[in-house]
Amino acid sequence: MGRVVMNASVSLDGFIAAENDDPGPLFEWLVSGDVPLDDSGVLKVSQASYDHVRPYWDEIAVTIAGRHVFDITDGWDGKPPSGVDHVVVVTHRPTPEGWDPDAPFHFVDGIESAMAKAQELAGGRTVEVAAGDVGGQVLAAGLVDEVRMDVAPVLLGSGKRYFSSVVSEHLLEDPDVVVQGSRVLHLRYQVRR
Repeated sequence: MGRVVMNASVSLDGFIAAENDDPGPLFEWLVSGDVPLDDSGVLKVSQASYDHVRPYWDEIAVTIAGRHVFDITDGWDGKPPSGVDHVVVVTHRPTPEGWDPDAPFHFVDGIESAMAKAQELAGGRTVEVAAGDVGGQVLAAGLVDEVRMDVAPVLLGSGKRYFSSVVSEHLLEDPDVVVQGSRVLHLRYQVRR
């Protein structure tokens, strides 16, 4: 089975977006450098961020996200983000009308079926879980191995929480990676078992 990683950019006060889903300056670090992170020509980060993020992106086979994220991104126009092979969407609604059935997106009902599908598709590679409601559910179910945070130097005050649906204590190990980039601090924690 592939490693399961919960990941997102986050404010210092623990939010991944404002209530209206606007991430504000949380992604400023993705355009604050001079090293291209992908082939888009848009994402340019510091060398430290590139050295931390690019190898991680290269190991991700599948991303699990909720239907809300899928909807606000317009399904990434049918192309998984960051070069990921597949996206598993947790939803209780049907596949969007007119959706291309050949697009590498898989719509499932619940986190258990999402994780089973993601692990099947990943073939031993990394499964990434988007932070927020679905990510919190996966963490609460004990299915996350690692937590990654790209901490932006901003306070949002309120909004969508990184660990949205987590309502009980969960212990993480000490951070095993701390990388300072331009406009970001990258952190990595292993989940204590």
